[in-house]
Amino acid sequence: MAALRGRALLARLGARLRAGPRAPLRSAASAPPLYDVVVSGGGMVGSAMAAVLGHDIHFHDKKIALLEAGPRKDYNHMPDSYSNRVSSISPGSATLLSSCGAWDHVCSLRLKPFRRMQVWDACSEAMIVFEKDDLDDMGYIVENDVIMSALTKQLDAVADRVEVFYRSKAVGYTWPLPSHNCDTSPWVQVELADGRRLQTKLLIGADGHNSVVRKEAEIQNIEHQYDQSAVVATLHLSEATDNNVAWQRFLPTGPIALLPLSDTASSLVWSTSHDHALELLAMDEESFVDSINSAFPSGTAVRQLPPSVAKVDPESRAMFPLGMGHATEYVQHRVALIGDAAHRVHPLAGQGVNLGFGDIACLAHHLSAAAFNGSDLGSLKHLLKFETERQRHNVSLIAATDVLKRLYSTTLAPLVLLRTWGLQATNALPPLKEQIMALASK
Repeated sequence: MAALRGRALLARLGARLRAGPRAPLRSAASAPPLYDVVVSGGGMVGSAMAAVLGHDIHFHDKKIALLEAGPRKDYNHMPDSYSNRVSSISPGSATLLSSCGAWDHVCSLRLKPFRRMQVWDACSEAMIVFEKDDLDDMGYIVENDVIMSALTKQLDAVADRVEVFYRSKAVGYTWPLPSHNCDTSPWVQVELADGRRLQTKLLIGADGHNSVVRKEAEIQNIEHQYDQSAVVATLHLSEATDNNVAWQRFLPTGPIALLPLSDTASSLVWSTSHDHALELLAMDEESFVDSINSAFPSGTAVRQLPPSVAKVDPESRAMFPLGMGHATEYVQHRVALIGDAAHRVHPLAGQGVNLGFGDIACLAHHLSAAAFNGSDLGSLKHLLKFETERQRHNVSLIAATDVLKRLYSTTLAPLVLLRTWGLQATNALPPLKEQIMALASK
């Protein structure tokens, strides 16, 4: 069996090496600077990947580059108003951010822990409540800008080993040939829009769901555009409360979520039809606030009532289309995909950025071990371990989220009965709820 597994691995390695576009390289005399790792994409996931590697003790002698198409932002002074782009950060993601020192900085700025999640069905009022018996935090609602501020600070702290290229968009990649000779380079060549070139032993694509890295590597992506858009906004509550519950209600048009930002403010994520989303954006403030309050129940059957909304930040309303995507491969020779470049998920489970941070934790673990052992960072041997572990986790969660989205997008009586029974049964089974919470906390 071991011999068969060895032959299978060798066959897959050979197939991966033969795959992908190939092009001739320039002569060694004009070789561009060589980096151990280049991370393409300077959003939350890409920045966190670079920061985690930069703070890894086994990467103390490595050169890392982070490519960010936009300018460097000034995060020295956080605005008084909350941003409308927030993330639900799991305890596992908080641990990852702690590993590079970023979580302490997040805590010094602002975040809101939540200790309970209450979900119910608008068609039947069936309900499920998630909470921890030991009163530990289930997660944290954090503005994306706060996370970026913390990561930027940690990248500055390791500037000697992580070079950040702002206003630097990668426009082309050239992949190494599997067999090296004096006329070819063994590294990935990266061409920037301004004409500069880099080369790297490992290219990490963290450049979003329209990933250029994924497309240039000819990695297939299974995509589906949902018939929904998400409307986001920053809301002010009618009165101050403890506000430590994340609320979600499944409406026939899609789920609406109210996420705590402070004792007096919450963040709205309302997934609905494109036409309804446009209507919500066009409404005057009073009508918009009434629509939100009407979308949540006020009956006594609910275990705890969500807070009433009084007003909305005038500039905070926005919408964006929703979709699902998953790359058939996360890795090739000297290439790895993480975050939305590898997978895209509906926001109803609040797991989007957590999946990306989980990718980082897994990939950094295998790269750290490779660096410690003096192995080639771009070798498929350990990249395939990362792919196997993350696909096993991500595919199941993305599939479950997609099924939930479709199950709750119908008013057909048999399916309403099915999901009502499912919610009630799950709520009555503490071990099952604990398993769901454990999966979501990673």
